Amino acid sequence: MKKLQQNTLLALTVLAGLTILPAFGDEADSSPPQIRKSPDWLRSAVVYEIFPQNFSQKGDFNAITQKLDELKDLGVDILWLMPIHPVGEKLKKGSRGSPYAVRDFYAINPDLGTAADFKRLVEEAHRRNLKVIIDIVAGQTAWDSVLMEHPDYYLKDATGKIIPPNPAWTDVAGLNYQNQELRRYMIDMMKYWLKDFNLDGFRCDVAYTVPVDFWEAARAELETINPRVIIIADAGAKPALLSKAFDLDYSWNLYSAVNRIMDSTSPASSVQQSWEHTRQQFPRGALHLRFADNQSEPRAVVRYSLNGALAVQTLMLTLDGVPLFYNGMEVGDATESTDPAMFEKMPVFWSPGGRPPLRNIYRELIQLRKQYAAFANDNVVWLENTLPGQVVSFMRRDAKDELVVLINLSSGRAYGSVELPAADEFKPVHISGRSDAVGSVLPDFQLSGFGWFIYHRTIPKAQ
Repeated sequence: MKKLQQNTLLALTVLAGLTILPAFGDEADSSPPQIRKSPDWLRSAVVYEIFPQNFSQKGDFNAITQKLDELKDLGVDILWLMPIHPVGEKLKKGSRGSPYAVRDFYAINPDLGTAADFKRLVEEAHRRNLKVIIDIVAGQTAWDSVLMEHPDYYLKDATGKIIPPNPAWTDVAGLNYQNQELRRYMIDMMKYWLKDFNLDGFRCDVAYTVPVDFWEAARAELETINPRVIIIADAGAKPALLSKAFDLDYSWNLYSAVNRIMDSTSPASSVQQSWEHTRQQFPRGALHLRFADNQSEPRAVVRYSLNGALAVQTLMLTLDGVPLFYNGMEVGDATESTDPAMFEKMPVFWSPGGRPPLRNIYRELIQLRKQYAAFANDNVVWLENTLPGQVVSFMRRDAKDELVVLINLSSGRAYGSVELPAADEFKPVHISGRSDAVGSVLPDFQLSGFGWFIYHRTIPKAQ
C-alpha cells in the first residue's frame, strides 16, 4: 500500500495554537478510584465539530444555523464549535491567526456575527433537540489578550518574562493556575457562556495542561447552572480528568494505532491491542471520543483515501465510545484542516463530484447505531479471524441483539473466516449506497480493499 503523506504522529512540536497530541507512549496517570457517571444518552450520541470560518463561504453563525436541518438529518446530537472569540493579532499565524489564540474570552469574533446571531443559533439547535458546546482554551491566550493587564495571570521564566505554555506555541502566552484570581476569572467566564447563552457545555482544549483540581472546581460551579452540563477533555491517557471533571476524553491511542495500520506499519490486530491497553488504563465505564478526523490533523480522506476514510469512520461508529465528525467529513471534503486552513480562509467544498453517497452511508450507520442499544454499551467482544494483519473483527452485544463488524483496513482483498458461534444465524445489514455485495455466508468473508460488512442476529429467547 502506498505510504501515506502525513506528519509523524508522535511529534510533540506542532503548530502553536492547535490541539496538541499528547505523547502516545506515556504511561497513564494512576487510575482514580472511580469514574464519574456520564449520562446514558451521551453513550449513543454523535458529536459534530464545526470550524465556523471554514464551514461555509460566509463563515458565520447564520450559515451554520441554515444547515441545522441537514446536521439533524445526518443524526448529529452535539454541535461543537471551535473557539468563537476574537483572535489575537500579535505574533499571529497566517493571515487570520489561530482561533486558539484568544484575545478576549468574553467576546465574540465579529467575523462570525453578533451575540444575537449566536443566541439564535443555539435556540434553533435546541428546537431541533441538538446540543451546543464551544471550545474553551483555558491554558493560554493571545499575546494581545485583554488579560495582559494582569501579568500575574501568566507563566514566566526565571527573568520574569511571560512565556508560552510550550516553546513551540509561539503565538500564545501560557496562563498560571497557581494564581487564584485567574482561576476565579476563568470559572466565572465559563458560567457566563453557560448562563447567558444557554449553552450545553464545553470542549476544553489541551485540558491536560491545566490542573485537574481547577476543572473539578469549575464543573461543580457549572452544575449549579446546568446540572446536565457536558464537558469534553482534549486529552488522552489521563484517567484523573474523568474522575470528577469530564464526561469523556479523546482516544488518541486508538487514533495513533489506526494511523500505523493504514500506513502499513502495524497489523489490523493493533486496534484490539490499543483498545485493551486503554481498558487497562482506565476504570470500567470511562467514555472516549472516537475520531478519524479533526482540526489538528490532515483530513482522513487525504491520509487514508476515500474508501479508507470510510472504513476507519465505520470503525469509529461501531466501537464503544462517542464518534466524532469534523467539518464536511460527511461529504468527503478534502480541504486542508490543520496548517494552512487553521490560519486562512479555506471553506468546505460541499458538492464534490465523483464520490459515492458518503452522506447517505454515514446517516444509515448512525441510524443503525441508534437503533441497537448494543452499540451504546462498553461491551466489545473481539473475534479471531484468519487475516489479523488486514481485518478487524468484533461483536457488539446486549441481551437482545448481537452485531458482528468486519472491516478490512488494507487496500488488498481479504478472503478468510471468523470464529463465531451460531455464525449461520447472522444476516448482513443493508446499508444503501454500498457497492459491495456480500459474497459469502459467515463464518467466511470476502472483503474488497477497505471493504466492511455488519451482520446482525436477534438472540433467541430462553425456552
